[in-house]
Amino acid sequence: MSKITGKEYPISDIFTSKFEYHIPSYQRPYAWEKEQAETLFDDLLDFYQNQPKDDNYFLGSIVLIKEDDENKPLSYVIDGQQRLTSLTIFLSVVASELDDTDARSEIESYLFEPGKKFKGLKPQPRLFLRPKEKDFFRYYIQEVRVEDLLALKLDNPMFDTEAKKHIRINCQAFKDRLEKNFKPKSEEFENFIQFVLNRCFLISVMTPSQTSAFRVFSVMNSRGLDLLPIDIFKADIIGEIHADLQNAYTQKWEDMENDLTRQGFNELFVHIRMIFAKEKLREELVTNFKKTVISKIQKSEDFIDNVLSPYCKAYNTIRRCDYASTTDSAKQINDTLKWLNKGFNYDWIPATLRFMLDHSDDSDYLLWFLKKMERLAVCLMVTGQDVNKRVNRYCQILNEMEERHHSLTSPLLTVELTNEEKVAFKDVLGGDIYHMTSRYRNYIIQRLDSFVSDGAATYDEKVFTIEHVLPQTVDPQSEWAQLWPDEKKRADWLHRIANLVPLARRVNSAAQNCGFDEKKEKYFANSRTGTTSYNLTSQVLLIPVWSEEVVKQRQEDLMTMFINKWEL
Repeated sequence: MSKITGKEYPISDIFTSKFEYHIPSYQRPYAWEKEQAETLFDDLLDFYQNQPKDDNYFLGSIVLIKEDDENKPLSYVIDGQQRLTSLTIFLSVVASELDDTDARSEIESYLFEPGKKFKGLKPQPRLFLRPKEKDFFRYYIQEVRVEDLLALKLDNPMFDTEAKKHIRINCQAFKDRLEKNFKPKSEEFENFIQFVLNRCFLISVMTPSQTSAFRVFSVMNSRGLDLLPIDIFKADIIGEIHADLQNAYTQKWEDMENDLTRQGFNELFVHIRMIFAKEKLREELVTNFKKTVISKIQKSEDFIDNVLSPYCKAYNTIRRCDYASTTDSAKQINDTLKWLNKGFNYDWIPATLRFMLDHSDDSDYLLWFLKKMERLAVCLMVTGQDVNKRVNRYCQILNEMEERHHSLTSPLLTVELTNEEKVAFKDVLGGDIYHMTSRYRNYIIQRLDSFVSDGAATYDEKVFTIEHVLPQTVDPQSEWAQLWPDEKKRADWLHRIANLVPLARRVNSAAQNCGFDEKKEKYFANSRTGTTSYNLTSQVLLIPVWSEEVVKQRQEDLMTMFINKWEL
């Protein structure tokens, strides 16, 4: 396991030959805005002016991929680039304010290693930004051409990235703050700079392993911009591609990331890993993905062209429910995808991705598979299978896909429910639905409503509620007590599917105990049209008396609907 060390350094040691900072290409660009730069300055100034002279100010931590050896300064910045870049800009502005040659030279040495031939140190910047900003940053900031930079207007073609604009704006912000609070040549100004260099500290967390550095970052990251595993993958994969092709593949990568969003793109890697590994993730994603996926593909170009790109397209189809086909199956496929996406875990996605990639041209077989998959996903969900059982169940499907040729005439067997699963599923559907978690309960009732309708109903989760027909509390003097005198029978039927109806609005709690006719008139039906948007509720409006016999028959009818539609 990689050794992780942490040491406290004053700024005067952070910007020395002990460290040679490089911002990896997968990092996001410099993004601190004027407000953040001013806040940094104001915090430093407030501490300097109001705290005891022997107290030190803590600026936070940085996470580096680096050997714990000051003679090996090479450092890849995993977390902390925003602060390191901002501090460098600040020191450049300080240097530009100094007339004294020795003082200016001292500050410049924190920006730029002057080089020492007999120590083997070559002249170079302390901090290397990403390629798009590196030369710009070196010329204007690290070589202290602050006045030239501030003379440029932001509409100048020189500012072709947002990061360059942020550098220019924050440079002005630091200059304005310094000039507002100090006379440049004053003793107080020099004392403040001494405070920043010697009494302001950063903790440098160092590990020689990229994997452990990312793990540390994930735990510690409470500020700055998110770094995801996809950023590590991007650096590794694009870095293996020939330089002549890197720009094209970087653009292809970023187009996919933008299309799926960063979070969605990261989820895609999780699903691809499952497709290849066919087992639960037992270590952090970066290491396992390299082991189970990247190691099996010879060229990075092949991974992007033949794995990532087609799976990205399939994942978009699944998430957007926009499968296109010249056959009549397309609408049914997209409707089934919408129901799958209503689910409450995404364990079903890897097997569905693999199937869609292999059989997207066979819409009939795809529809068959998606219907089976939705049934399986709901079964595992409502019967309370834990993540290990769910993953193992879906891995059976992935294994069968890989092991044999299959088609609509010889379909997958593992996506079918076993007899035991069917029995357990029916037991749940026929039992206490109401006390499921609200998401599961709503799914079951909405899906049943779609089965008894033409599929035209829509379900707004913000206003969707479930109401008991026979109320949960029965007044001994009410008509409900006369219709349902046996408390045990009331309790037996109260929370089952037959006694529950969906509503598109909330019902006043005082109305929940109304008589059946009053409930139908005032709460189950739309007050203007006398109808309801849900077929399950419309059925209730046609029933004259809500007796035990009616509820029992309704339960049988609804269970038959489940059994027929889900082939139980």
